[in-house]
Amino acid sequence: MVNLGDLSRASARHLLDKDCPPFETAPFVAGPPLRQRRVAIVTTAGLHRRDDNNFNLSDLSYRVIPGDVRLSDLVMTQASVNFDRSGFQQDVNVVFPLDRLREMDGAGEIGRIANFHYAFNGAGQLPTAFEATGREVGRMLKEDGVNAALLVPV
Repeated sequence: MVNLGDLSRASARHLLDKDCPPFETAPFVAGPPLRQRRVAIVTTAGLHRRDDNNFNLSDLSYRVIPGDVRLSDLVMTQASVNFDRSGFQQDVNVVFPLDRLREMDGAGEIGRIANFHYAFNGAGQLPTAFEATGREVGRMLKEDGVNAALLVPV
């Protein structure tokens, strides 16, 4: 992770301008125990399958990643020049922990892994810009029967 003091003034200001309001309320509903949950991954690492379109800096779209994907088929087109990709290059689970979910599924610690997972490119935009696509992905998660999402912000 980069230290703000190591960034240019403009890059540091861009990060500091991102509002991160506290959640002052409890979840709307309580969920079932983890061993009964259908779990999906939502990441902002700019991941996608090799044949999918690359992300670009102003991209507000998402990429669908099938639950049976081979992790070696994923690439990263994270647009942030400040993002250190070395962790991803060594182990994709750093930004997309599907192997860990598969292990948890095999051990009976979660109910099931979702059929589909979702990736955004988190660089370049304020979080509020993703509201429309976030709602769209939320609807698809619901259609897939997902009742737990592992959010992996990058």
